[in-house]
Amino acid sequence: MDEIYSVYAQEAREQLTELESGLLRMEAGDHDPETINTIFRSAHTIKGASGVVELPHIEKFTHVLENLLDKLRNNEIGVSSDLITALLKGCDHLNALIIRVEDGHLEADPALQAAGEIVADGLRPFTGEAPSAEKPELPEAQTADVERGDSGTAMTDCWHISVRFGQNVLRNGMDPIAFLRYLLSLGEIVHMTTLPDALPEEADEMDPEACYLGFEINFRSHADKAAIERVFDFVRDDCDLHILPPNSKLSDFLSLIETLPEESLRLGEILVRSGALTQEELDQGLRRQKASETIATRVAEEEGLPVPPPQPLGEILIKQHVVQPEIVEAAAAKQKQVADKKATEARLIRVQADKLDHLIDLVGELVIAGASANLLALKSRQSTLVEATSIVSGLVENIRDSALQLRMVQIGETFNRFHRVVRDTSKEINKDIDLIITGAETELDKTVVEKIGDPLMHLVRNAMDHGIEPPDVRAAKGKPAKGHVELNAFHDSGSIIIEVIDDGGGLNKDRILNKAIEKGIVQPGQNLTDHEINNLIFEAGFSTAEKVTNLSGRGVGMDVVKKNIQALRGTVEVTTEEGKGSRFIIRLPLTLAIIDGFLVGVDKSSYVIPLDMVVECLELQDISEDRNYLNLRGEVLPFVRLRELFEIEGERPLRENVVVVKSAGRKAGIVVDVLQGEFQTVIKPLASIFRNLRGIGGSTILGTGDVALILDVQALTQLTIAGEERLTSNNVRA
Repeated sequence: MDEIYSVYAQEAREQLTELESGLLRMEAGDHDPETINTIFRSAHTIKGASGVVELPHIEKFTHVLENLLDKLRNNEIGVSSDLITALLKGCDHLNALIIRVEDGHLEADPALQAAGEIVADGLRPFTGEAPSAEKPELPEAQTADVERGDSGTAMTDCWHISVRFGQNVLRNGMDPIAFLRYLLSLGEIVHMTTLPDALPEEADEMDPEACYLGFEINFRSHADKAAIERVFDFVRDDCDLHILPPNSKLSDFLSLIETLPEESLRLGEILVRSGALTQEELDQGLRRQKASETIATRVAEEEGLPVPPPQPLGEILIKQHVVQPEIVEAAAAKQKQVADKKATEARLIRVQADKLDHLIDLVGELVIAGASANLLALKSRQSTLVEATSIVSGLVENIRDSALQLRMVQIGETFNRFHRVVRDTSKEINKDIDLIITGAETELDKTVVEKIGDPLMHLVRNAMDHGIEPPDVRAAKGKPAKGHVELNAFHDSGSIIIEVIDDGGGLNKDRILNKAIEKGIVQPGQNLTDHEINNLIFEAGFSTAEKVTNLSGRGVGMDVVKKNIQALRGTVEVTTEEGKGSRFIIRLPLTLAIIDGFLVGVDKSSYVIPLDMVVECLELQDISEDRNYLNLRGEVLPFVRLRELFEIEGERPLRENVVVVKSAGRKAGIVVDVLQGEFQTVIKPLASIFRNLRGIGGSTILGTGDVALILDVQALTQLTIAGEERLTSNNVRA
């Protein structure tokens, strides 16, 4: 696919996301006019971009959406659930068209076109448009006198034309009345006041060949400003003409200004393009600005003062009574918006993901090479060389952090997609459910964000189907009829935590245990902790649904969630309180490429513990071999011996060390032989044959060229916690 279409597809998808998000906000009760303006701009931008890259089938369909949104923006139709549903179907069809462009197919697809016609037919009933051949009739003439504000501006909903004919009009063969008659071909004169204020005070001073009359006219017409001005073309240089649009036109001009292309335009050009100002009025305003600037410069030079800045064009146009202040303010705001956007875009550059991945790989190799050089420098015992390699190591670390930051993106974009999921699913299962999002600004690796979408989809739909009770059941329990699903994200100890929380009925432990025994997952009489029972829902084929639906009941989903998250070196677990709801907790690494590690050794093997999870280190003293916990300043600290876990042969050293780690808010100890210090770790994935090794999350290459295994702290902590809970449970039963 050409780069121009790649950029088009990416930007169109961004606008489509904004459009869909705005529609959902409106349905939720957002009545801010800026929301509908944003939605309209998104559709207009997609339409305009489609025309630029010559995709007429997308441009045509978007035009149907734009027409409906325009009526919504002008309050001609109201917001309703059916309207939002129809517009969202339009968004879905646009998404399908954009996907086809991304696949390299630029021509229209007959099947998609047919589907688009069906969607468009669903949109048209909301517009109530009259056939294009039918012209709307002009309203009846108003005979009331023109009301005037303090500035003398007409207050009725008509065009206000103020014209003062020059004295030489009659001499030049022009009849003012003829222009007024020609004006009637464009509409009707509702009210007209003749102004004889230019007449001489004495009758004998009057010139019979001179024109002294002016007119203030209230004019009702569907013509635009330029067409009305053309009526006076032949006397334009010999009259003083001001045309102000009706009040109802103000919103149209403001909307036109909002939807102008994102181009760098001068204030006058914006006003002319929107139709609020004619070119002649602009030229006259510029001449007055130039004359005012010349006079101010001459006066300043004569008096030895600094030259003042020129009078703003907007002020001059307002004083000329050719445009309203609101329109000038909107044009100035549009000018600033475009300037700000271009300034922002100038600071951004799009980079292909594969180029970024290649950079990260090179940085990883640089880290390994730097560690090797640092080790050789230490062995050489040359102080100058050690100092030089130390400086290089610091620079490499900064480069590493900067390179990894390039891959970090906010999770909010992923979260926001679920507004649509929750809306559609809640309607499908006849439940009233609201989605709450917190922590949307939390950043994590782009690769993780891309791969976490499907697991989150399973968890959110599961919470809605299994967790949230029907409205009548919630009412019987004293709960609000509307249920809530919350997506939350935050950083914790070098990891990112993503939570899916619902305020439903919670997990029924007895039912889960009975179903697990029925499926043969658990043996009858087997003692399990509450934590172990809750996590049975992640076993393959496990489901407590009474019947199969579109959402659940086939025993496929939760086990896939667990496998997908484990593939990201993460963990998932659930906590619940019956009758109050459940909380699914996903813990993921911030990055999948490079981390700070703490190097430890057992016999001849080396292991790396993620440094962010290390709390402290201490010596293991006076602990028997069959005991797996110690007293840490009055706190019970369970630990695991790596030598026993990985069945490493050889004699235990006289002195062992405990690395205290913290994961998911729980502390645990890892017993090792030696502590070797901090180490920048480039994570290398394990081959598929080793993926099921518990407690190992990857590998890395040391400066010596040896391979060290990266410990999966979450899994090791779970081992110690499970042992502690089982011991506590047995003591309670005893």
